[in-house]
Amino acid sequence: MVAGVALLPNWSAGASTVAEPAVDPATKATFQKLADAVFTDRTDALVDGGRQARQQRLAARFSGDVRLSGTLTHREKSALSQLRDRKQRLAALGERYSKANTTVTLDRTRVHGRKATVRVTETTTLTYAKATGNQPKTTGFQAHHELTFKADRNGDWQLTGIRDTDDGIAVNQLAKPTVAKPDTADDNPPAAARSATTWPAPANPKNFSATGYDYKAMAAYAQKYWNNYNPDYPDFNGHGAGGDCTNFVSQALKAGGWKHVPGYTNDWHKWFGNADIQSDSFVGVNEFSWFALSSKRVTSLANVYQLDVGDVLQMDFNRDGSKDHSMIVTYRSPQGVPYLTYHSTNTYNRSLASIIASYPNAYYYAYRT
Repeated sequence: MVAGVALLPNWSAGASTVAEPAVDPATKATFQKLADAVFTDRTDALVDGGRQARQQRLAARFSGDVRLSGTLTHREKSALSQLRDRKQRLAALGERYSKANTTVTLDRTRVHGRKATVRVTETTTLTYAKATGNQPKTTGFQAHHELTFKADRNGDWQLTGIRDTDDGIAVNQLAKPTVAKPDTADDNPPAAARSATTWPAPANPKNFSATGYDYKAMAAYAQKYWNNYNPDYPDFNGHGAGGDCTNFVSQALKAGGWKHVPGYTNDWHKWFGNADIQSDSFVGVNEFSWFALSSKRVTSLANVYQLDVGDVLQMDFNRDGSKDHSMIVTYRSPQGVPYLTYHSTNTYNRSLASIIASYPNAYYYAYRT
């Protein structure tokens, strides 16, 4: 949580234009605090009784030497309005957050003349308002951002741009997710059936003993490595649309008993992955679907709310027929709401209701494993 505003020396004293303003440790600290304020404001817009309910924006308190530019101030106001609308959609689905905590760490600052590029990591945890029994009490994520600051003629730094550098989706993110180019295959891969998102869903209980897989182990793996990556596998964040999401899901399935099917990496009938080599089906969203369906390791579910622990959900954000994101179920509430954990953006126990409220126009594909 942002802890206040640091006031910095005014470089403009006695001069009409400050050339090449320095970025000292105090300035970097204020860059970090402003970023913390911006992302805390976004998270609070989703919380019952948060600062947004009282119109007290933390980022608005910054003025003088480090502050939001006029353009970005307008954009952030619009972003908070959209997030408050998302909060209402969540409430209609029965989900509310009672409190939240956001912290930002400064990863790197690079200065070129009158421009500073700052990379930060946002860590956010939200508390579910109505969690009972063994239901997850919180959901959380880690997101990475690149901020652009520009110095004006007085040497005052203005935050002019914010770019999400992850390939995935976070609960307080508004930018459209990166989408993959449509994949092609030369031997008619199986098509996944699109799943309905209506609530409640027809009953379709999972038989946890039918396959011999250890679904608890799958969930435990996902919860262990959601933000602390397993060094036994490569990290595909930043390597194109989709990032590390399917690689992470495949690792969890492997931890629960899925066996390798060795072969050529580009043969989607094969499935294997370790530190040195991975099949396209192990790391690719669409190739995973093709392998999983053709091998009969999964079946399509008619409704996303039928998902249970160890099942997989995929999304097609722009409805172009090419899937863009993969997630694994790590909990299912007694009320029948699945909770998902995924990479890109690193997220644990996010409710399915939250995802649908954030992306109501996406296509969804649910798989029983």
